[in-house]
Amino acid sequence: DQLEGIDLLIYDMQDVGARYYTYISTLLHAMEAASDCGVTFIVTDRPNPITCTAVEGPVLESGSESFVGIHTIPVRYGLTIGELAVLLKAERVPSCQLNVVWMRGYKRGMWYDDTGLPWVPPSPNMPTLTTAMLYPGLCLFEGTNMSEGRGTTKPFEYIGAPWCDGERWAELLNNCQLPGVRFRPVVFTPAPATETTKHAKQTCGGVAIHITDRTQFRPIKTALQMLSILTTEYRDHFEFLPAHFDRLAGNLWLRDALSNSESVDAIQARWVHELQTWRDNTTQHHAYA
Repeated sequence: DQLEGIDLLIYDMQDVGARYYTYISTLLHAMEAASDCGVTFIVTDRPNPITCTAVEGPVLESGSESFVGIHTIPVRYGLTIGELAVLLKAERVPSCQLNVVWMRGYKRGMWYDDTGLPWVPPSPNMPTLTTAMLYPGLCLFEGTNMSEGRGTTKPFEYIGAPWCDGERWAELLNNCQLPGVRFRPVVFTPAPATETTKHAKQTCGGVAIHITDRTQFRPIKTALQMLSILTTEYRDHFEFLPAHFDRLAGNLWLRDALSNSESVDAIQARWVHELQTWRDNTTQHHAYA
């Protein structure tokens, strides 16, 4: 009914390059609606803020679809929104009358600040490019009983809980020598931004995450190591929120692997083959060098 009498539907939204960010779910639903109504659908392409050169994380498994995981893609999928629309047309909505307005001067290896465009927060909890760099990994903490920094000025840069010893956690994390990142103990108090803000008005201990080399930093590996330590050091306090964590992971096994103390390297090894298959299969949709 909303599309009755409409000739053209335009999608002009800034995505952040991570599967959980629901703008890509909106993209697919809008493509389906336009297709059902015979309405031409235009996507104005925009940069992937965290580059198109890195892909990370598990590919969403069939049967695990949700609004935070709409299609079988990796967590960090390495495409622009226009390229993803072309893929979705090929794999989900072949009848969509899709046209993409491609960018000029864009290269796959560009970070958002390489483009010369100003950063305009695409949503309240995505205030900076640094947030977008962290988000593909640190969003997993939404599926736990820890604050992911919502209700502070540093969402996804601060992770903690009232029972967390930030100094101890930071020390253990820095000892792991993860590439491109260092951890600093921090104390913060989330404001009650929404009804679902975790630990609102409570003093939380935790860590602040500092990216020291964004080309080496791997947000999903970093988040997995953080979670791995929590499942051992804080087993009496730390909890997964099973349904939501599994939705974010896009599978039913990652939570169990972490709970059973499977190593981060072993966990990542599970998706090496599927990421290579993703790279091979999506090259045909690349519009930029």
